[in-house]
Amino acid sequence: MSFPIENLRNIGIIAHIDAGKTTTTERILYYAGASHSMGNVDDGTTNTDFDPEEQQRGITIYSAAVTCEWKGISINVIDTPGHVDFTAEVERSLRVLDGGIVIFSAREGVEAQSETVWRQANKYRVPRLCFINKMDRIGADFERTFKQITERLAAAPLAIQIPVGSSNSFTGVIDLIEMQYLQFNEATRGADFTSSPIPEDQLERATQWRRLMLDQVAMLDDAVFAKYLEEETIPVDDIHRLLRLGTLQLHFQPVLCGSSLKYVGVQPLLDAVTRYLPSPIDRPAVQGTRHGGRSAGEMESRKPSSKEPFCGLVFKIQSDAHGDLCFVRVYSGVLKGKSRAINPRTGKKELISQLWHIQANRREKIETDQVEAGDIVGVTGPKEVVTGDTLCDTQHPLLLESIVFPEPVISMAVEPESSADRKKLADTLVTLGRMDPTFTAKINEETGQTLISGMGELHLEVIKHRMERDFKLSVRVHKPRVSYRETIRQPTEAEGTFSRSLAGVNQFARVKLRIEPFVGDEPVTLKNTLKPNTLPKEIMPLVEQTVVDEARSGGVLGYPLIQVKITLLDAEAQNLDAPEAAFQSAAMQAVRQGLGDAGVKLLEPIMRLEVVTPEEFLGNIHENLRSRRANVTASEQRSGLHVITAEVPLSQMFGYSSQVKSLSQGRASHSMEPLRYDEAPPDVLESMM
Repeated sequence: MSFPIENLRNIGIIAHIDAGKTTTTERILYYAGASHSMGNVDDGTTNTDFDPEEQQRGITIYSAAVTCEWKGISINVIDTPGHVDFTAEVERSLRVLDGGIVIFSAREGVEAQSETVWRQANKYRVPRLCFINKMDRIGADFERTFKQITERLAAAPLAIQIPVGSSNSFTGVIDLIEMQYLQFNEATRGADFTSSPIPEDQLERATQWRRLMLDQVAMLDDAVFAKYLEEETIPVDDIHRLLRLGTLQLHFQPVLCGSSLKYVGVQPLLDAVTRYLPSPIDRPAVQGTRHGGRSAGEMESRKPSSKEPFCGLVFKIQSDAHGDLCFVRVYSGVLKGKSRAINPRTGKKELISQLWHIQANRREKIETDQVEAGDIVGVTGPKEVVTGDTLCDTQHPLLLESIVFPEPVISMAVEPESSADRKKLADTLVTLGRMDPTFTAKINEETGQTLISGMGELHLEVIKHRMERDFKLSVRVHKPRVSYRETIRQPTEAEGTFSRSLAGVNQFARVKLRIEPFVGDEPVTLKNTLKPNTLPKEIMPLVEQTVVDEARSGGVLGYPLIQVKITLLDAEAQNLDAPEAAFQSAAMQAVRQGLGDAGVKLLEPIMRLEVVTPEEFLGNIHENLRSRRANVTASEQRSGLHVITAEVPLSQMFGYSSQVKSLSQGRASHSMEPLRYDEAPPDVLESMM
């Protein structure tokens, strides 16, 4: 690695759709010298939205990694999607990043997907900056957006810049640390900007905001706090040091502002990335489970040091004409080309053929053919890895925590135009499933149909187009259907038996269990209360696995089972010559009997819906939502528009995108994300029985 680890930043750019993530990334790459021209989202010419589908729709679908340099700091930037259908791209990016820039539109404020990505960043304890973008837009309001970050996200924003004016009167930003007025020259695309004293009419306002900033940073250092109480001048270096400390410790999130489209505020944002966001050594050591040997199962930490054994996480797989490219975050040690690494999940060694630095859709060969701890790299060679797998030193296997993705909520049947393409379709679906963890495909045993499942209508539409464009596969798809789940109504106990007579000898096995409703971390939770030595050691894991597999294979109606706990109560056997098969049979029978006796409860996915509409269409939209079994939970005004928040069954939302446009003459927008599973109405259950 050409940069010391302390001079490395791995950051993600995350936000609600259309907040300006990709435009901001384009400006960052241009000012940092990583690209020679600024692409435009509307023209489909951006560096990171390189996929034809992204260029056509004007949205980010796939997270894209790019590397640039700013003032001696190497920055790996991942531009992520804002649409909820592609939330897996955000999830896997945040899992491996050290810091983030969360972008908000000053006009729309904190939107639905802003809340989702903020929660994802909280989950991984990612230090972050906030950038209030689009200050040039009509209706832009810095203070309202700042307040929403506090209230809606339960965050601690700390302004280090404030805007001068808004909308057509937006002229620049005030740096509250240096107390300077920054103006950017649009004629030079923001490459030139001036720093001057703060205008008289803005001085009092800037002083008030600066006091709020110093109130927070001074609390982090006793000596600085004493100076602050004595009203002494606090050195700028101390302010930067304490801003970094508070950001890394998640005490607050520094807030900057500007307009990426109008070239305002991006260079100070880059400065803030280098000053306040963490390097890999500022983050906690990664932890995993030892794999193999006497200490198997014990927890172990790996420091972000090249002296530690190699350990990395595969967070994305991209298939193209050149083969699979695995995106790997190197947490410890050194990864070398033409070497082998072990995958603890499979126990198999994988070839590390070549290492590449990724620049969106371009690959740049790493001349040294090795990367050290802290970096993100593209790897070719591995054959049997999936997203979330660990690759590590063959002599020191360590299994890192994988990445947990949300369950698909929508399905549709797919078939090839030609029966000769059935094998090609099957291979294509396997490849797509490896690339996208929220996409699944399976064959319905009853109908023989191939069902593909994903996070929404747009997600499956993009998948279909990709089959046709990238895999040259013509397919037909049928009406989308909801991915229901099942649970049970009441606790019950059940018993399964295996009995047969062979050569006058009665062979017998019995498994007794209790099944009950339970909300846990896993869809099906298993508890084993059997006394030691009730079963032979080699049989016990088999019984446990059979119980879980049978429960997960589907409930009474064939849908996946969730919110269930199974407790093994008792087991016994007599005269068995094939105990594995006998106990498998008894365990499967006990689970089936228990599910039947407990009573089925059908659960349907409930979505959180946010609709933004001008007031004149409010009545139409409310009426339509009522017809869709929606429960409106909030309604408020934002920038002269009405924002409706509702909870609505996914089954009622097919075709909503076109209908809401029709009801509002194309002026309303909406976003939707999975919320929870709730019991479906009786008529839905009856139609399936």
